[in-house]
Amino acid sequence: MDAFAEITVLEFAVLALAAGLVGFSKTAVSGANTISLAAFAAVLPARASTGVLLPILIAGDVLAVLTYRKHAHWPTLWRLFPAVGVGVAVGTAFLLFADDAVMRTSIGAILLFMAAVTMWRRRSAERAAAGDAGAAGDAGKGTSRAAAPSYGVLGGFTTMVANAGGPVMSMYLLSAGFRKLSFLGTSAWFFLIVNTSKVPFSVGLGLIDGPSLLLDAALVLFVLPGALIGRACVHRINQRLFEQLVIGATVLGGLQLLLR
Repeated sequence: MDAFAEITVLEFAVLALAAGLVGFSKTAVSGANTISLAAFAAVLPARASTGVLLPILIAGDVLAVLTYRKHAHWPTLWRLFPAVGVGVAVGTAFLLFADDAVMRTSIGAILLFMAAVTMWRRRSAERAAAGDAGAAGDAGKGTSRAAAPSYGVLGGFTTMVANAGGPVMSMYLLSAGFRKLSFLGTSAWFFLIVNTSKVPFSVGLGLIDGPSLLLDAALVLFVLPGALIGRACVHRINQRLFEQLVIGATVLGGLQLLLR
């Protein structure tokens, strides 16, 4: 695409920092890559940005799985995958007709809504429970099984349309009471599987092509340093701060999409 050939040094630096943030978000604060999503959409056309960002996200997913592969909660994943498939199919159909403005507005509104619902649920749970029942072994009990389909469809839709499924998944896992490591391990496997499955759809829609992959080859080098920084920081972030950072990143990403 001509848009890739016209990238300036400053714009490439912004994309490189955003790629590093992808690595950081995958190993430390899941959901923070909504900032990367906004940065890519600011430098590149919105549709093209989703195609460039997807391989970078997959690289981050691989690093996250290598780091937290033993901490995944597979029953939660199996509950989500069927609904996610429906969401991806709906998102693919949406991409055939929606322009950039509609895409940004829709995803931004969904992110803000999910953040508000999660904050309400967390505060209600804190009032109702005397102790912390969010250990990894009880993961999923804080959220009813009936909630998984709705989160799954939203996650599949948002990840297909704008690679913005991270905040939706984060909201589900936070509301389910996941602790830090089980949160990161479950997210890592979820997005490695889902993002890889999106590649044929993205190629078919023309979002991934030769020029976009050349740009990816240069940007993917910045994912590893970000992931290493995230791994070094994650154990220094307490649970409450971790949750606040995830929700804050979600709100910021939603506002960025709405205000562009």
